[in-house]
Amino acid sequence: MKTTVILIRMAGFCILIHLLGHTAGHFSWRTPENKSIQQVVSTMSAHSAPFMGAHRSLADFYDGYSLLLLVFFALSIWLLWIISNRIKTQLSLKTLLWPFVLSYHGIAAIEFVRFFPFAAIMSLSAGLLLLLAVVRKVPSES
Repeated sequence: MKTTVILIRMAGFCILIHLLGHTAGHFSWRTPENKSIQQVVSTMSAHSAPFMGAHRSLADFYDGYSLLLLVFFALSIWLLWIISNRIKTQLSLKTLLWPFVLSYHGIAAIEFVRFFPFAAIMSLSAGLLLLLAVVRKVPSES
């Protein structure tokens, strides 16, 4: 059982690393060093339009999605910590890990295709560690 707890917490640590990297990127994306990217950021920020009752720019949407992801990562870490603390006495909690397993594998696939390898590796590592935690047999289950 202890190994299952460790696997879940290691997955949470991978997500924490991802959260820290994403936070650094979130707060620095509007001031890139590359001149071409600066021009794109300027264009994204300069023009806004009404959309579903709000007047926003593409940069506003980009910021918003980024902040949503920060909250999702923090929520994931928090829930995994709670599950890892309770799993010792309630083995059925393992079933709650399946949505995390599938979600983090999906996030990793998107990150490999649309973003960059380090982010994808952190998400894939979290997903694989959680998969191991779910499928791992513990003595009291056999």
